[in-house]
Order: sequence, then structure tokens, then C-alpha cells
Amino acid sequence: MKILEHRALRGPNYYSRYQAIFMRLDIAELEERPSDLVPGIVERLTTLLPTLQEHRCSVGRPGGFLERLERGTWAGHVVEHVAIELQNLIGFSVGYGKTVDSYETGIYHVIYRYRDEACGLVAGVESVDLVARLFHGEAVDLPAIVERLTQVRDANLLGPSTAAIVEAATRRGIPHARLSEESSYLQFGHGHRQQRIQATVTGRTGLIGYGIADDKEWTKQILGDAGIPVPRGQVCSSFDEALDAVRDIGYPVAVKPVVGNHGRGVSTNIEDDQALSDAFNIASRRHPSVIVEQHIRGEDHRLLVINGKLVAAARRRPAHVVGDGHATLQALIDEENRDPRRGIGHENLLTQIQLDEQSHRLIADQNVTLASVIAKDKIVYLKSTANLSTGGTATDVTDNIHPEVRYAAERIARLVGLDIIGIDLLAETLTRPLEEQSAAVVEVNAGPGFRMHLSPTHGEGRDVGHHVIEMLFPDSEDTGRIPIVAVTGTNGKTTTVRLLSHLLRQAGRGVGMACTGAIEIDNHVILRGDYSGPQAAAIVLSEPTVECAVLEVARGGIMRRGLGFDECEVGVLLNIASDHLGEHDIHTLDELARCKTVVIDAVRPGGTAVLNADDPRVLEGQQWARGDIIFFTLDPNSRPVRQHVHEQGVAFTVHNERIVMRQGHVEAEVISVVDVPLTFEGHARFNIANALAASAAAYALGLSIPDIQMGLQTFLPTPGQNPGRTNLIDVDGIKVLIDYGHNVPALEALSELIGAIPARRRISVASAPGNRRDEDLFALGTLLARVHDTVFLYETDPRGRVIGEAAGLLRDGAASVPSACRVEVIIEEQQAIDRAFDEASEGDLLVLLIDDVEGTIERIRERRAHSATATTPSGELP
Repeated sequence: MKILEHRALRGPNYYSRYQAIFMRLDIAELEERPSDLVPGIVERLTTLLPTLQEHRCSVGRPGGFLERLERGTWAGHVVEHVAIELQNLIGFSVGYGKTVDSYETGIYHVIYRYRDEACGLVAGVESVDLVARLFHGEAVDLPAIVERLTQVRDANLLGPSTAAIVEAATRRGIPHARLSEESSYLQFGHGHRQQRIQATVTGRTGLIGYGIADDKEWTKQILGDAGIPVPRGQVCSSFDEALDAVRDIGYPVAVKPVVGNHGRGVSTNIEDDQALSDAFNIASRRHPSVIVEQHIRGEDHRLLVINGKLVAAARRRPAHVVGDGHATLQALIDEENRDPRRGIGHENLLTQIQLDEQSHRLIADQNVTLASVIAKDKIVYLKSTANLSTGGTATDVTDNIHPEVRYAAERIARLVGLDIIGIDLLAETLTRPLEEQSAAVVEVNAGPGFRMHLSPTHGEGRDVGHHVIEMLFPDSEDTGRIPIVAVTGTNGKTTTVRLLSHLLRQAGRGVGMACTGAIEIDNHVILRGDYSGPQAAAIVLSEPTVECAVLEVARGGIMRRGLGFDECEVGVLLNIASDHLGEHDIHTLDELARCKTVVIDAVRPGGTAVLNADDPRVLEGQQWARGDIIFFTLDPNSRPVRQHVHEQGVAFTVHNERIVMRQGHVEAEVISVVDVPLTFEGHARFNIANALAASAAAYALGLSIPDIQMGLQTFLPTPGQNPGRTNLIDVDGIKVLIDYGHNVPALEALSELIGAIPARRRISVASAPGNRRDEDLFALGTLLARVHDTVFLYETDPRGRVIGEAAGLLRDGAASVPSACRVEVIIEEQQAIDRAFDEASEGDLLVLLIDDVEGTIERIRERRAHSATATTPSGELP
């Protein structure tokens, strides 16, 4: 078997409403060997993965997949179920999958859910190898497979603290996106309603507060001045200074670097000069300035304050083992590290115990060695600090905090100025005020870990991630989402997106727009290129000023990566016509229609699907539409629309040459068609349809009829507002129409406008990408010849074809028309445009169906400037 394509679909897609992995799999000779022809495969597979018994498959009940396996199914289908189960084995609960035939024998499309993208992809690769081995009777090392997957999981998994915040956000319906693959930098929500975190540091965490927490001496000064008990001590830069400090403070002392975290370089309960020297050396490796301070006797506690409220408290104990009277100290440590809750760093709830220089000193102080058999119930401490990151344990004590201690903790958060703060407090107990016992705050932490509170070693876990989300999104109904409008169809997407964006901006909305041509934020171009896919959605939705996102969604993006967002407020389906058939195994218009309906299938509950009632396939596709439906139509007497309006549905149509909104018995006039510049006084009927679609979407977003009227009236078909889409320019008496019609339906729609523009001759420069079918290119050439007197063909992106092949098919199509149309092939686009200008003269119409709009506009400016200079008398301005 061979994987031909393998990628993650990040959002609703052709195969699923959920994120999924897509695999195009060639099962080769196994096409002739379904599972019922492979002796013993069912027993071998169920022995390896007994939990496959739970898979229902299409049968619809537990064991359904195994029944299919018994009856006979193909290797691709088995890969799907194994990929799902391998993810379950490493802790990701997934269940959905499907395997479908392609148009090629032996090649299947395997789709399955994932939680972590990297793990999902690796699970697919491993499942192909596993299934191939099963079908060929070879051995399978499942533990090794699980170990490899576990390593991938651990390398990509969010830490427990960040994961807790993500889980809380997910429960609230707040979307999140990982902004860096290598760190815990995340965005919650979209646009101007977003919030960002890095681990447990939020976008609201104060820089000054962070600096105070990072400097232990500064922390002590701030808190001590405010009457909070802190240990006496001083900062030392040499061992001699440390000795002087001890003479003033007296043993025992604690030694720690001025700047540090996770207990690194910290030594406690130092009782003599040699131990002081060792501790000073350890701390100074972390930072040249070292604090020597009074050792406070008491239990180590961590108090967690979020948004000014104490939400959790834990008593921590340093890493230790308890003797059983038989095992050596080393054996006890090894046994403790086998606890499945312990992992490396922050990956698990507890951290593995690693012995270091301080550990060996501490062990020696307790008069034992690693080879010593530890007496039953004797505790041997392995670390001097109780940080979980060094192997410590925690007991939840949140319900046993004295009100005065609670007040002190919340006051400390205010004094330091942190929205999330971990306070390290040494105290005999939290059930009495601090002044009544031996107690002191030894450290505060910005970005504290949540592990000890989420799943303490003993006691009740606390949902502290919930408090972070409540702080970032205090309105319980706030999901951090902004309205997303997704526009798809075969033709008209870019114009509709640009027009709708203009309507929204005119109404005062901050708009992020992505289309074929550019990404614009607040009417500023930030990126140029084809941005009609999920990457563009991610860029727009991460922009902090965007109040509404308007996104062009192309077929290619849906098939390659999915939508890139989970749901939209408005989904617009303009039309479905033959274009790009044959790509991504989309060969028929019905398949193309299903691909396009992904957009309206992604509309959120309570949102709106805007549908073209004049297109039979769009009308039929309303079965996939979610939310309310608004129809748009050029036919005011459309029967489906009349029925929809009668049932109090909303529709936008044209009546007596005016754009109107209808609902029930109400007809509200929006604007006269001739007053919409985009329609060219009604001759560009395709742009009337685009105006209706944009108006319907704007209405769904809450714009008023006057808002829509103003926007339609002020959107001009110019290179500035709608570059490359029906731009009509006069150049020295030659009318130049620039458009992007690269398929038959687009040119058919444009031909009405071309015919309505008075012209002596109609000259065209045209091409089409090489990924069209031969018959589509031939048909486009035929139509070009019927509409124009002269056609200059150039070669755009060949997309797998030989240079000149696509232009040749266009030429053949044009040559098949019995007319006087002259056809010439010029491979380079700009050379073809220059040739057309040389050919054209005053009174001609030059139709440029081109890719390089910006370059062409610049050449037109240069031509105008040259012409003006040539005709202006000396000393006069043009």
C-alpha cells in the first residue's frame, strides 16, 4: 500500500463537519484481497486491538466493524478503523471515520477524526504499515507503535495548565487556535474579541507585576513594606557576604538565586558553613546575585489567586519516598518513578524524581545512601523544595483556609499587580491567621503552574482553568466569536466579498476581508495573492481590530484543508457551474455542489444561509443549509421564493428595475438598479445577482435598508474598489474592460455586458489555467470566438500541462467556430496585452481576461501618461 496524499482538514470539509485527516491511499494488489480472503485476519486484529469490538461502523452497533471484517472489506477501510483506535490508545477519544471509493481502481479516500494533528497524521502512517503487515501475515509490534505515537503526543501536547484553560474554553464554546507550534501561545476567540495566553500568562498580565515576581528581593521589599510577613535576609554577591548575612540572621537559613523559578538553585534549612558554601555555589550558577534569608519552619503551601480571588490552595511536600523495610532507597525511587502519573517536565500530573547535587547532600544528611534499606514507614526526603517540577506532591486544602489568610493572599495579588499569581507561603497551617504562627511568604510566581490544583496527589481537584476563562470572558454568554461571512460559488465570489465588505465598512464595522487578490484589514491591504483558503481565515480571525470577517471560500481550499473555522454567522452560496472538474476527485456538478454546500452546512444555529434561488443545484442544496434562509433571485416571480416569502422568509429580488427586500406581505425598496454602479445600468446582470447576494448577507448581519442602499450606491467597479472585476477604463478612445472570466459560465455572463458596450471591434486577451479539462478549455475557446472579433491567447499557470498546451486547446475551440474571428497565440501575458493595444484603435473595446491586474493597470497608466505627454504642447501641463 502507498499513501498518495495525507493532510489535516482543519474545519468543516467535503467529508465531515469536523476536523479530520484525509488520506488518499493506493491499496495496490490488496484490491483483489478483501479481508474475507485473508485467513485469520479477524482473530489477529482483535487480538492486537480488542477495543475494536466497540466500533459500530455502518452496521450501527458495537461489533459492527468486526462483522464487516468477517463478511469482507478492503484494506483502506481497515486502515480507517486502526487509525482511529491507535489514537484512542494514546488517550485521544475519536470515533468518526469513513472510507470512500475514488474514480481509480484500488485508490480510496480514508477519512478519520483527530484531536492532535501531528498524532492523527502519524497514526495514519502507522495504521497503513500495521494493516499491510496483517494482510501479508507479518508480525506487528504494537507496543513499539504505541510508544512512537506517545512520543509524538508528548512532543505536541499542551501542558496540563494550558490544557485546563483550553478545556474550560471549549466547554463555553469559545474557539481557540495555537499560534505557535513550539509553545503554549494560544488565542481564544476571534478578532477584536480575542484574548491570548502564553501558558498561564495572559495578555492582561502586567509587565511590572511580572518583573516583581521574577525578582525575589523586589518581591520581599514590596510585601514587607506592606506588612506581609516575609523572611529576613539580604542579597549577596560573594560567599563572604553570605557568611556576614548568616551572622546577622543566624542559622538555619535558605539560599536561593535572586531570579529563578521552579525551585531551581534553592536550598533550605542550611545549618552550617559548609552547607552554606555548597548552597551558595548551587544558587550562583543560576544567577550571580544570591539571597540568603531566614529559614521559616512550616509546611510549604501554594495559594492560587486569579482575578483577585483565591481559587485554590495546596500543601506541598518535597519529593520523598516511604520505606517498606525491604527495598533500598534506589529501588524505592525507581518504584515511585514508575507511577503513571509521573512524567518528564510538565507533561503529566506529577514529575519524575531526578537526583541532583542537592539530592545527594540531603540524602547524606539523613544518614542513608542509595544502597540503604529504608525502614518501614520512614520518610526519606530527596529534595529540599516542594515544587512539583522537582518531583514534589500536593494535597488540596482549598476548603480549609482562614478568612484572614484568604484576605492576605488576595491582597498580595493586588500589591504585586498580577491577574494570575501563585503565592508560596511557609506556614504551620492555613486554618489560623499568619500573625498567630510561624509563617512567611517566600516567593510569588507569575504564570504559575496549575498541576497541583487540577489533580493533587491527595484531595479534590479544582477546575482552575474555568476561573481563567471567566476572567478573560466575564460575560457567561460571550464566546469570543465575531461574525464570519463565508462566500462560495463558481463565479462572483470576489466581487460579492468586496461589495459586502464595503457595505459593512460604510455602516461603521471594522472588517477583515480575504479574497482572490488580497487580504484587507480595515480597508488596508496587508497581503497580496490568492487568499481564498483556510490560511486566510486564520490570518483575518487573528487580527485584533476585526469586528467582522468576510471570507471568500474556494473549492480548492475546502478540499485541501477544510474551511479553517468551525462555524460561520452567514454562509453565501452564489452558483454552481462547471469549473475545475476533475480535480480532487470532483468530477460531476453534483459532487461540486456538495463541496460548495460545506459553507452553508457550517452556519451556526441562529445564523443565516444566503442562497441563489435561480440556480437549481443551489436550490437543491438547501437541504444542507443550517440556520435561517434568505433567497436572492433575479426572477421576482420565482415560485420557490414566493412560497418562502409567504411563509415569512426573507428574499432579495428585482421588481420594476429596483432591488427590493420581501418578507410576508412587505416589500421594502432598497435602490434602483441603475443607481448601482456595479450593474452598468442593469447590463451586467451577473453583478445584479452579486449585489442581491451581498445585500442579503448584509441584512442578515443587521444592516438597515438605508445602510445597504448607501453601500450599493458608493461601490464602484474600479481597480481601486474591485480590482480585476468588470473594470471599464477609457484609454485614448479605446474602452478597456478588465475581468477575470476564466471559464465558460463567467464569460457567458460577461458577454451580455460586452455586447451592450458600443464598439467598432471587440478584441480580447484571454487564457485559462491548465487544470481545466480539455473539453472545458475547448468550450471556452469556442465562446471567446463567438463574442469577439480578435482574440489573443496567452498561457497562464500550466498546472501540470506542457507550456502552450492549454492555449492550444483554447485556439482549437476558437478555430471550430465558423466566423471571421482572428486568433493568435502569444505565450507571455504582458506581451499579449501589448499586442492587443497595438492592434486596437479609437472606438474599439478591449476585453482583458487577465491574471496580472496590478501590472496591467500600471501599464495603462504609463500608456495614458505617454499619450498625454506626446499631445501636450511644450510648456503646457497635460
